Amino acid sequence: MPPGTIGTREVWLIALIQRVSEAEVRVDARSVGAIGRGILALIGIERGDDVATGERLLERVLGYRIFEDGEGRMNLSLRDVGGGLLLVPQFTLAADTRKGTRPGFSTAAAPEVARDLFTQLTQVARQRHATVETGEFGAHMRVSLVNDGPVTFWLRTKDLTDSDPA
Repeated sequence: MPPGTIGTREVWLIALIQRVSEAEVRVDARSVGAIGRGILALIGIERGDDVATGERLLERVLGYRIFEDGEGRMNLSLRDVGGGLLLVPQFTLAADTRKGTRPGFSTAAAPEVARDLFTQLTQVARQRHATVETGEFGAHMRVSLVNDGPVTFWLRTKDLTDSDPA
């Protein structure tokens, strides 16, 4: 089976990104991560995802042009505006919802694998961007945000060897 597939299904690293004027993650009564203007990125990790795919997704998130320029066009990236990045692990993004009325999680990475990949993704993000905060892997988190726009995009990144632009 080639990398990047499960059976006949391609796997992707997933980010649901939202342009926010502020966002915070709380676990119990404590704040574990908070940003002002920037991007809240909910991250779903599937079986077969790896560090290279995570780095490709991170580059897309940092460079995705969802902030308005002087003419009101979405022409600026998170890097351009110097905003914050809040990365939140969310395994439910990796759910298989193709049939029935209950999600299946057989496509999600095993928790220990997903934790390691999320940790590596966070480390790389902190090397490449000034303001990076995170949620807490495996915890019951309360995420609050003010979605600016609203502007929300679902990014999926294929294996780097795929010739199709992700």
